[in-house]
Amino acid sequence: MTAEKPAPATERELGIAEQVAVYQREFPTVDPQVETIVQTLSRVARRMTVAYGRQLTVLGITSAEWEVLKALVVSGSPYRLGPGELAKRLGLTPAAMTHRIDRMVTEGLVTRERDEANRVRVIIELTDVGRDKWLESMRMAAVFEEELLQDVVGEDRTVLSAMLARMLRRIEETQPDALGRTADLD
Repeated sequence: MTAEKPAPATERELGIAEQVAVYQREFPTVDPQVETIVQTLSRVARRMTVAYGRQLTVLGITSAEWEVLKALVVSGSPYRLGPGELAKRLGLTPAAMTHRIDRMVTEGLVTRERDEANRVRVIIELTDVGRDKWLESMRMAAVFEEELLQDVVGEDRTVLSAMLARMLRRIEETQPDALGRTADLD
């Protein structure tokens, strides 16, 4: 029995070491340690996004809908915001927010009602169905995240968390268009 050869690099994603070797070949002054860290972080982020997307699909919601649910939950009880405030928090245009809310109202995730105190104002409110979907997504994510970090224990988690927070803060300070919110880290 013969062992299968790995697929050629043109048919698969290069391993981190292979990719860094190509970078060094083409750009000899690149720091291989820095590139290894950056490429690894990038792949972790992409794969986490895919995993979260699969979980949301199981729940029958999109990541865009989850972001709205999260914004309402973060706003605190009674989980209500105006569409303009939601759009601002999510970095969306009012038209994009309206389209998203329309879908979510149809799906029973949120309600849209006129504010009784100010009939011109509209209020978007989280429904029990929307809150249940958000909570279940958090439960699923917690299991996934604990598995992801199973090899990072004790003080290593504290150190990793602090290092990543510093990296994020530096990006947000130097790349203001990266939608940085450093206050979230405090």
